Amino acid sequence: MKKIVFAALLATLGCAQAQTYAPVPAQSPTRFLLGVGVSGGGDKLATAQYTNGDTYDVQAGSVLYFTAGVDYRFAPQFSLQGTVNYHVDTANARNGNIKFERFPVELIGYYQPAPAWRVGGGVRYTMSPKLSSSGIASGPDFSFDNTTSAVVEAEYFTTPRLGIKLRYVNETFKARGYQDVDGSHIGLSANFYF
Repeated sequence: MKKIVFAALLATLGCAQAQTYAPVPAQSPTRFLLGVGVSGGGDKLATAQYTNGDTYDVQAGSVLYFTAGVDYRFAPQFSLQGTVNYHVDTANARNGNIKFERFPVELIGYYQPAPAWRVGGGVRYTMSPKLSSSGIASGPDFSFDNTTSAVVEAEYFTTPRLGIKLRYVNETFKARGYQDVDGSHIGLSANFYF
């Protein structure tokens, strides 16, 4: 009985290994993508104080971002990705809110040393970064200058259509009448390719 179980286990592992190294079906060099991610970091821009005593810090590198774009593979191990994004951190309540939002456009080049992994770096141009508030949280609103920054990231493909990214963005926001703000952050996201 033990020999049969051992043989079945070896056969299963052999099949799993064969599936791991099976060739990936041919893909179009151009794919579209949609993604969502979370980020953390950067300077504190404002603090929301809730009636129950809780507080929430709105930060220049946080917290949620949405991505849409195009990925183009121009060689077996090299690709280029262009995306438009919406990045926001907000503190909401019934009687007011504080929000820091921006619209980054990114261009990233990738090297893919293995079928499931790739690493890349590129440039991020962030448009219309703005700190705004309303209601009881009303305070000075600031529109920051558009800014250019560097991005580095690694992406792991759980399937050919789903990639998990870990990234770092080195970003600084500037505005007349406001001190320079560090918006550098680390992000974790999931992208779906189709």
